Amino acid sequence: MDVVALIARIAFAAIFIGAGIGHLTATDAMAGYAAAKKIPMARLAVQVSGAYILVASALLVLGIWPDFGAVALVPFLLTTAFVFHDFWTQESAEARQMEQQQFLKDLALAGGALGFFVLYASDAHPGLNLVGPLFA
Repeated sequence: MDVVALIARIAFAAIFIGAGIGHLTATDAMAGYAAAKKIPMARLAVQVSGAYILVASALLVLGIWPDFGAVALVPFLLTTAFVFHDFWTQESAEARQMEQQQFLKDLALAGGALGFFVLYASDAHPGLNLVGPLFA
């Protein structure tokens, strides 16, 4: 089961690793979107959030305080859902549907991250970790 848990961590974190790299390589495009959502210091916010999700993902994948790595993704996901995918403000049905899908995806990922947190903060957490849980 330890190998399955490791595969699950890697598969789950893949979306965040890709997004973090995107934050750091396509900063200008993402900063433009963030600025349109009225995020202060948008460029810096994109860079910091990219580094943040890369570090959290690395902690989870490598099993270095995997409970902390998982729960650290939750604030990012909730902020992204409610600030960037505010489907309730969209005027066109197409835009509303697209943003609602992204909103629900972020909520589902936040739920998954909380699930990993509970799993790795428990006394019976799976192995294949470099460092045990922080919150156990």
